Amino acid sequence: MTRVGAGTPMGELLRRYWHPIAATAELDDRPVKRVRLLCEDLVLFKAASGAYGLVARNCPHRGADMAHGIIEHDGLRCSYHGWCFAASGQCLEQPFEDVANPRARFRDKIRITAYPVEEKAGMLWAYLGPQPAPLVPNWEPFTWENGFRQVVFADVPCNWLQCQENSLDPVHFEWMHRNWSSRLFGNGAYGPTHLELKFDEFEFGHIYRRVREDTDKDNQHWTVGATALWPHAFFLGDHIEWRVPVDDENTLSITWMFHRVPKDREPYVQKRVPYWTGPVKDENGEWIVSHVLNQDIVAWVGQGTIADRTREHLGQSDRGIAMMRRAYEDSIKAVEEGRDPKGVIRDPEFNRCVELPIKHRELFTTSMSLEESRALGDSLAYRLNRPDYQHQIGQPDTVKREYQEAMGMIPEGADLI
Repeated sequence: MTRVGAGTPMGELLRRYWHPIAATAELDDRPVKRVRLLCEDLVLFKAASGAYGLVARNCPHRGADMAHGIIEHDGLRCSYHGWCFAASGQCLEQPFEDVANPRARFRDKIRITAYPVEEKAGMLWAYLGPQPAPLVPNWEPFTWENGFRQVVFADVPCNWLQCQENSLDPVHFEWMHRNWSSRLFGNGAYGPTHLELKFDEFEFGHIYRRVREDTDKDNQHWTVGATALWPHAFFLGDHIEWRVPVDDENTLSITWMFHRVPKDREPYVQKRVPYWTGPVKDENGEWIVSHVLNQDIVAWVGQGTIADRTREHLGQSDRGIAMMRRAYEDSIKAVEEGRDPKGVIRDPEFNRCVELPIKHRELFTTSMSLEESRALGDSLAYRLNRPDYQHQIGQPDTVKREYQEAMGMIPEGADLI
């Protein structure tokens, strides 16, 4: 179930979905990017016309690297002999062949492997499956206004599935993100213990609900829960984390983060969604454990490059993991039988806004002052709208400045907090 190459059961399943592969602004800064996705080496580009393309890494002429290609108005030209390809994969020009034997129209017979690309929510998405392609899901947070967004990457050297299984594992929050963190950086005191768990499946993933010593079943941790978003993401209201399968042994972590700006900054329209890549190891080669996602990465890679699940001993807290694995098996069977798997969206009207379970939706959709949002977040044990990015280490000062100015924390051009 872990293998994602073409022809494998999981690989064929994952090719039925769109995958985020880059930030839109990346291609504005540099219009050609190397991409590896589902064991395929590819090149993402933005033509001078503004069209996006995703093509095979090697030119079909003599195998030159298209990552060194030349951007043209309507495509990407191989820098070795000048063959030019459209985003559709069709060869548009073969400079010498077109001169030497124009009647042959050899270019009409040549295509490079190409896949569709779409832009949504400040990210570029790729689809490697059969046509007709489904729709790129327009998740509810993508429709929210008056927000500062950023896209954050991390390169994770292990298989994607053990990353995604973390999304349906609530007890790890108690131990890894509370108790272990307390021993590392706090007073060493343990946090509230989990008392009850419940796991539900819905059309677009799975939901875990929990009761801890400090909550009850009236709390939104139970009434709403948190979402393992199908097929390989985790949704927590203000952000979505994708565990994108690069190949069998590597995962690209992509986080889309939303911060509702204060009411005195509204209306706010973000013209460009910034992006950055956070490190996973420090200058000494040690794993970084200071931030939540960095701690998760330590757990994921600690299971091995590809986790050996024959050695597991699953308990009651792992019922969601077993449920998720069965759902993958069911969707693999659907693909094998020629049916759409779980979570595929084809109805444009439905896709105008795909609603999701969201704890404390008011934090992200209500007009409040910065102080009011922080106070409400504190009352809900949700540390919100602070100067520093708290989820992952490594935010550049340039992005931090954009964020602090957008949130009204500092005047334009002032020193960072």
